Amino acid sequence: MEKVERTITINAPVDKVFNYIADPMTGIDWVPSMTNVKDVSGSGVGQYHRWTYKMAGILFDGETTTTEHVPNERIVTQSKGGLTSTFIFDFGAHDGGTMLKLVIEYTIPVPVIGKLAEKIVLKRNEREADLAMTNIKEAMEG
Repeated sequence: MEKVERTITINAPVDKVFNYIADPMTGIDWVPSMTNVKDVSGSGVGQYHRWTYKMAGILFDGETTTTEHVPNERIVTQSKGGLTSTFIFDFGAHDGGTMLKLVIEYTIPVPVIGKLAEKIVLKRNEREADLAMTNIKEAMEG
């Protein structure tokens, strides 16, 4: 399992940032390679949605369920399907804004993308995490 960790300070209230990330439909705006989000149901723990994600030029379909939901503090989601991942978002107040920490643990489908492409995908996923955090910051501060 691979792991990416990022932290960013956002000049927006914690509740605004939390609510933005808690809404699966916004994922298409801040996750660079997310191509589709659909079938959203529920809220809080148990919230569910389906998605399509593009990695190394290959489209993967999957589903995500929220497993932890502590308002203005923490969201944890588990995804399965073409890609398996856990996203952990921790929120904290910081200088009138929000300190957002994101930890992503995921597996790369090596048989699908090939062993040689694995290292390229790892680096690309690091850049995508950076861009995702920047996209969240820009959406919240804009």
